[in-house]
Amino acid sequence: MLTPRRPTLAILFVTVFVDLLGFGIVIPLLPYYARTFQASGLTAGAVIACYSAMQFVFAPLWGRLSDRIGRRPVMLMSLATSTLSYALFAGATDLTMLFASRVLAGVGGANVAVAQAFIADVTGEHERAKGMGLIGAAFGLGFVFGPAIGGLLAAYGHWAPGAAAALICGLNLLAAVFRLPESLAVARRRRAGFVHPLLQLRRVRGRPQLGVLLVAFCAAIFSFATMETTFSLLCATSLHLTATQIYWLFGYMGLTMSVVQGGIIGRLAQHVSERALVTGGCVLLALGLLATPFARPLVPLLLALAALAIGQGVVSPTLSSLISKTADAAEHGGVLGLSQATGSLARILGPLWGGLLFDWGGPLGPYLTTGTLMLLVTGLSLRLTRAQAAALTAPNPLAARAC
Repeated sequence: MLTPRRPTLAILFVTVFVDLLGFGIVIPLLPYYARTFQASGLTAGAVIACYSAMQFVFAPLWGRLSDRIGRRPVMLMSLATSTLSYALFAGATDLTMLFASRVLAGVGGANVAVAQAFIADVTGEHERAKGMGLIGAAFGLGFVFGPAIGGLLAAYGHWAPGAAAALICGLNLLAAVFRLPESLAVARRRRAGFVHPLLQLRRVRGRPQLGVLLVAFCAAIFSFATMETTFSLLCATSLHLTATQIYWLFGYMGLTMSVVQGGIIGRLAQHVSERALVTGGCVLLALGLLATPFARPLVPLLLALAALAIGQGVVSPTLSSLISKTADAAEHGGVLGLSQATGSLARILGPLWGGLLFDWGGPLGPYLTTGTLMLLVTGLSLRLTRAQAAALTAPNPLAARAC
């Protein structure tokens, strides 16, 4: 390890938090912009989907590039791109500018794999899940505070939230320039040419545990993205909640996930195997999805959402930790980039699936299908035999030297 661990983790936490804060500020305004520019519902959906589409393409590119030239320069490039995207969003006057701003935001926001590679570089095997949990906590807190800040600033004009996001990202870029150290030594960098990790999926056939982990990771994100897309519709049509109440429920889920991933997951990982955490998290996520459309009145709904948020809060960082342990230190960026690319693909398909089923059959379809999917993934996670789990959690000499 080239640098002190705690300052690096703190800066990475702030970096991801600010990225998601900007995301939360902007997303609630997209429907307004779509109506202003007389866009169809499909076009409005495409504006949202193009963000994940760019992450799908660029997450492995950033991750793999960081394996070759180091984590720090890649992170700085992505932060600069995010700053530009929010500035463009603030000044958007037509659909072309709106699409361009979201494309750039997706390119810049695809830095999660690099942040995870940073964490994999500077944490030991037994601290990996806790470190990955910080990324999830930053996601959750950004999801809580972003919409609140955007709602307050919208009163000053629809340009204001985008300008605020650009300002915050710009300040974060300056902080990273002066405070974010490099974590990957030159001697440990890979010199091979780049191939998009999705084109290397055939290699998963020789690493069955990686294949199982990627399927579980993709399914969990697909299910959660489906819920995020349809929950407001469910609340409005079936639960008859106001927009303010719906925002509170989203904030409740985000806060729950941030608490789980910011502290609880680290303590659990010290006493419970990561394999058991994945299985338990999948069960909670499945139960939350299956119960949510039936939960009445408020208290049962809060319990269902808590199960859903806790399940996702446990599954995501634990799977990221296990995925990182299938590769040596020089491949962390590439492998985690692959996982983030599959996650971005799930975030593209999940909203489309949820919207399609909601249009066809109402609010039950999205939740019953994804809840059933997560039950199947629970069974799949049990395919990680004890021997495979032991191999994943065995000490890694390269990782040990990195600490």
